[in-house]
Amino acid sequence: MDDTVREWREAEQAGDLVLLDGFHALKHALRFGADVRMVIAEDPGAVRALARELAPDVEAAVVRLVRRAGLREVLPRVHPTGVAALAVRPDRAAGIAGLGRMPRPAPVVVLDNPRNLGNVGAVVRLAAGFGATGVVTRGDLDPWHPNVVRAGAGLHYATTVERLALDELPPGPLYALDPDGADIRALTLPDDALLAFGSERHGISPELRARADHLVSLPMRPQVSSYNLATSVAMTLFHWGGPPAAHEQGGEDS
Repeated sequence: MDDTVREWREAEQAGDLVLLDGFHALKHALRFGADVRMVIAEDPGAVRALARELAPDVEAAVVRLVRRAGLREVLPRVHPTGVAALAVRPDRAAGIAGLGRMPRPAPVVVLDNPRNLGNVGAVVRLAAGFGATGVVTRGDLDPWHPNVVRAGAGLHYATTVERLALDELPPGPLYALDPDGADIRALTLPDDALLAFGSERHGISPELRARADHLVSLPMRPQVSSYNLATSVAMTLFHWGGPPAAHEQGGEDS
């Protein structure tokens, strides 16, 4: 067995490390401060060239970290970009503390018993892009599952992602998406809101519905049964407002 492959397998078994599958997951993790412990590739030179072309801001880190190894020896499926990495999962206590810190500048997205790993990853990607404070899941799905991280393109490191019970939710008014709720177009969503979404099939659970301060509905034609979860989150975050426009952010690019 190759020494790098052996080291990879030992690292997987020894600590709470996250698999970053593909270059975009690696790029975003590095960009948002992840502690990346190992990067392996079939062709390290190709990965360095990819970093030079697509992410020069993290090129130096990629050049320093990437090592040659047979990906098929450690992964069931190799990403088309031919690279994988292991990174330290963010501290859970710090993440929960950040979710609960008030005043909060942006909402927290709450996913009530989601079932589809790819959908959860897409929501994490949306939350990171919109600048949401975090994504909280309820239920047995692990929001740090490798398939979720893959679908989220490594943007778990750009927001806070945790699994919590109902009584552990952060403070703030809870707005639950429900067909019987008030039309979202008539509402203003506050920055400290918890925005809760159920599954496409079952909607929000009775216990979360009972806990909600407001029920909110999205506009939809009659006889259309539901939106995809990530679509619903995107519509709701867009209605909330999102990050400041580029000309409002100041700094060197303004």
